[in-house]
Amino acid sequence: MADGPLLEEQRENWGSRAGFVLAAIGSAVGLGNLWGFPYKLYKYGGGAFLIPYIVAMLVIGIPVLILEFSLGHMTQRAAPDAFRRAGRWKEPVGWWGIILAFVIITYYPVILAWCLSFLYYSFDGIFNYGGNLPWAKTVGSATKFFAFDYCNIWKGNEGTAPWALGSISSEIAYCLVAVWILMFLCIFRGVRVVSKVVLWTVPLPWLMLLILMINGLRMDGATEGLAYYLNPDWTQLLKPTTWRFAFGQVFFSMSLAFGVMITYASFLHRKSDINNNAMIVGLGDLGTSFIAGIAVFATLGAMSAAAQVPVPDVVGQRGTVGMAFMAFPYALAQLPYSAYFAVAFFFALITLGIDSAFSITESVLAGIVDKTGWNRTAVLWGMSFVGLSAGLIYCSRGGLVWLENIDGFINGPWGIALLGLAECLVLGWMFRISRLREHANERSDWKLGAWWDWNIRIFVPVILSALFVWSLYDTLTRPEGYLFGVKDGRLNVPVLVGLILAGLAPLLAVLLSAVRGRVATGKNKEQLADPPPRAATMVFDWIGASLALAGIALASLGAALAIYGKLAKNAGDNPAEAMRFVSLLGWNIPVAWLVLIASGLCGLGALITGSIRVVRTERRSLTPPAAGRLAGGLGAVGLGAAGGASLALYVLLAGIGETAVKHTTEMTSAAYLIMAIMLGILVIGLGWCFHRAIKAAGQSAKAQLPET
Repeated sequence: MADGPLLEEQRENWGSRAGFVLAAIGSAVGLGNLWGFPYKLYKYGGGAFLIPYIVAMLVIGIPVLILEFSLGHMTQRAAPDAFRRAGRWKEPVGWWGIILAFVIITYYPVILAWCLSFLYYSFDGIFNYGGNLPWAKTVGSATKFFAFDYCNIWKGNEGTAPWALGSISSEIAYCLVAVWILMFLCIFRGVRVVSKVVLWTVPLPWLMLLILMINGLRMDGATEGLAYYLNPDWTQLLKPTTWRFAFGQVFFSMSLAFGVMITYASFLHRKSDINNNAMIVGLGDLGTSFIAGIAVFATLGAMSAAAQVPVPDVVGQRGTVGMAFMAFPYALAQLPYSAYFAVAFFFALITLGIDSAFSITESVLAGIVDKTGWNRTAVLWGMSFVGLSAGLIYCSRGGLVWLENIDGFINGPWGIALLGLAECLVLGWMFRISRLREHANERSDWKLGAWWDWNIRIFVPVILSALFVWSLYDTLTRPEGYLFGVKDGRLNVPVLVGLILAGLAPLLAVLLSAVRGRVATGKNKEQLADPPPRAATMVFDWIGASLALAGIALASLGAALAIYGKLAKNAGDNPAEAMRFVSLLGWNIPVAWLVLIASGLCGLGALITGSIRVVRTERRSLTPPAAGRLAGGLGAVGLGAAGGASLALYVLLAGIGETAVKHTTEMTSAAYLIMAIMLGILVIGLGWCFHRAIKAAGQSAKAQLPET
């Protein structure tokens, strides 16, 4: 096999397959599974949301996870060096993910520091308040406690910008130091220690969630909470926004594109299964999210009944920080012996988050060590110091605002969506992706077909391009303003910093790729495969590339018209702006539709042209010319961008709201059926995967028996 010499290079391995699978699940399963997935399910159709979510898991989540596992396992390198071995100029894509991952580890430990503080408060309630919590007897008091008493954010009457740093909270800072010490101890000895750590830190949150779920289900009002969670509103499936958030949640939930999964797979033994591991990780992530939702909404329903407050008032409108540190403290405070349940909840949060935190740190660490050859422990000390120092920004009075804005950039259109798009284009069109499929199939219980190649080449880039354009449309047209506030015209400094970080990330990635690393000799110089002779460029290729560029340009124009329309609509209370919007509806909207249709046709034409060229040349064992590959890749981008802008324009003109979900207070038969089907999918799916893994392990053991 062509990749044999690469895999013979000595590299530390996981102690067991279970260690790798649990570590990968621990990275994919994070704090977002506890509040992000349940909140989106509640807000965008209830049980109906599961249909687009499962579709997205099958066509994006697991296929892209297999892509990253294959690349990491074949190269035995972290993301930057893995992309380099696929081609010298591809290395910046790997560094781009590492840079974004490093930004994450400056603020993600701060959230864990909050969890640690609230865990302390919970224990304090046990020993000093008779088992009750020392806060949050009403929703308002829970919000006040977290925002003003704990985070000490600026009050509106102080005349200070909400993002002004101010003083640093010593309590949060001390907890942040403790989190970094814990992360350091988890990873400083390498992946063999990590594989032992995750044997505890991954199952523990599952146990905590199970306890919370059982406790929630046995209390009065639980079914009302589950009704809000699972009762399907089938009309939401007709709204493009439901599908957009389902596909976006899958991509963001599974730690894709940050280099984590590439790094973890690089430490796998050469005979390790890839496809089955990816399926187990995907189902594990889905199962954790779904069970967490049951635990969350059963508890919220019980709290709603105890406090005689409607469930929506408890959930609130802040689906991330709000649910964990405002709604839940209030919910837990309503329960008898609430401090005991709060200990279980916040301990679950810490164990859920710590795996994701140190997995992201490990991906950055491995990327730097692979590039430079520096001592691993010394690099980890330096990263910990820099990460801790940067994290103090989020411990200040304006820290909460900074955290929400910076996280919005990393997990928004300028961050992971754009990076994932670049990853699929580079590996799908600029590399012989069938090599990765063949590598995965040689080691896996079940095989991928050629459909997987085209899914990565076409479907995923089209979807991610549409998500990027639509998310950008939503971001730039927020009613409260984006870079400048609508009401006061004040510059939003965290947004400006976020824009600078988003723009610098790819530039820094290019610079880091140009830096000479450790001397590459022998096997370190090998590429994934010797490139076959390149096919000659034809006029056909240049026509396709020109169509692709024209499609992207037209899609950009159409998106700009849609953004202008939304901004004009937001300013409709001004008579002059209202007249401009009427003019827009009368004249510019038909132009926008024509532009977007032309864009889609250009993108489709370029995609077909590039695909035909790639198929014909690869059948002759030739490398497609750069213009032909450019036509296919950018054609997919143009088609997706036109689709995303068209859907955004349609939503604007149709006046489709994102919160008009029909909720009822009693569980319907459809909700019970959905719960049974989901549990069946998880049990049968994971059971099948583990059966195949055990069967393959038994066959491998027999094959290795010595002859007698």
